[in-house]
Amino acid sequence: MTDVPLHVIHLDQDDPKKCTARALERRGHATLHYDVRQSPKRGFLLDPNSGALLGPDDRKLIDRGASIVALDCSWKKLEESLSEISTNTSLIPRTLPLVLAANPVSWGKPGRLSTAEALCVSLILSGRTEQAKSIILPFSFGEQFLNLNHEPLLAYSQAVSNSELARMQWDFFDMPELTDD
Repeated sequence: MTDVPLHVIHLDQDDPKKCTARALERRGHATLHYDVRQSPKRGFLLDPNSGALLGPDDRKLIDRGASIVALDCSWKKLEESLSEISTNTSLIPRTLPLVLAANPVSWGKPGRLSTAEALCVSLILSGRTEQAKSIILPFSFGEQFLNLNHEPLLAYSQAVSNSELARMQWDFFDMPELTDD
């Protein structure tokens, strides 16, 4: 099975010393783009607000060479960054099922993943567990991330559809309560 091309739209909003995207690029695991228009035209954009999960239903496109593109920005500037990106790309937006962050900035927070953690989960969902391990294990928190999320990641990797995956995450995490806004 061929490796999935990994790309990162890098908005240069974080501490360079803590930036996992830059480390991925240095290690040859991902290509960074500082201009959205330079990012791939075919593939999936990891967007935590998309509402549609990346999962088994997307494997066919990934197996045909579609890229996975992460957005590296500050969580505090996510909304404005996403609106800028979505108008300048035709990538298919996808979010990830819940897992716990193990990075030092957001340790233990569901869904508050670093770029490396998000790409790792994407690769596992795409059936590329070895590629996932190769990108996450060099980080000081990489092994802890895999251990902390072992059960959900194993289950997620065995889901047969995106709808099954969507239901499955609530076996591991509390479903958010709906509010009447």
